[in-house]
Amino acid sequence: MEERYVLNQEARLWTCSQGNGPPMLLCSGGPGSADYLGPVASMVDDLVFTIRCEQRGCGRSSREGPYDLKTTLSDLESVRKSYGIDGWIVAGHSWGANLALAYAMEHAVATRGLVYVCGNGAQHDVDWREQYKSARAAQGEKAPETGFPGNDEVNREGNRAWYDYIKKPDFFRRIAGIRVPTLFVHGTRDVRPVWPAQQLAALIRSSADASISGAAHYIWLTHGDELRSVLRNFIKQTLSQSG
Repeated sequence: MEERYVLNQEARLWTCSQGNGPPMLLCSGGPGSADYLGPVASMVDDLVFTIRCEQRGCGRSSREGPYDLKTTLSDLESVRKSYGIDGWIVAGHSWGANLALAYAMEHAVATRGLVYVCGNGAQHDVDWREQYKSARAAQGEKAPETGFPGNDEVNREGNRAWYDYIKKPDFFRRIAGIRVPTLFVHGTRDVRPVWPAQQLAALIRSSADASISGAAHYIWLTHGDELRSVLRNFIKQTLSQSG
């Protein structure tokens, strides 16, 4: 495991890599959270070379803004180029799943596969938010410890940028045009309603949808074996198709 910083537009971005094989990017959620996907990287690092990155303003990365989606995507491209990577599998969890999806659309040539874990889809729906709030109040939610506080400014600006992004007239057409192998994963006990992510999955011909029974939002905390199996099967299949 190796930590290193990547510079983009004067921001220092913390990254961590481990494993061997073709590269795979892992994007944590929030937005505004420090990296928490180390356990997920360890599930697959004998198959792929994993790279985790903390967004500017989060964790060990520096605080220079802006924190919008365009800048965040530019930061990911800087990470890719700094590591000398031509193409990689792009994966994300929660808001990081939306980030991975946007990356796959904006940088299709560099995307070899897409993994969308527990994302909230392309919506700003009042009913969805009410169901989420009600379910979270009823059952709570256990989250991993990162050792760093969340950044509310990153959260606000990142979410605002995502809502602007999904309003683009060609947004859903471009999703339907994704041609790389794509995996959607969700837990049946996630307090976030899953239908928006399933709508996205239905648009992509090359997608598979995996439901992990009994799992909540942070699937690996309770159902690590099931998530490990789903991810490894997808990675093996994707690499065999590209090879």
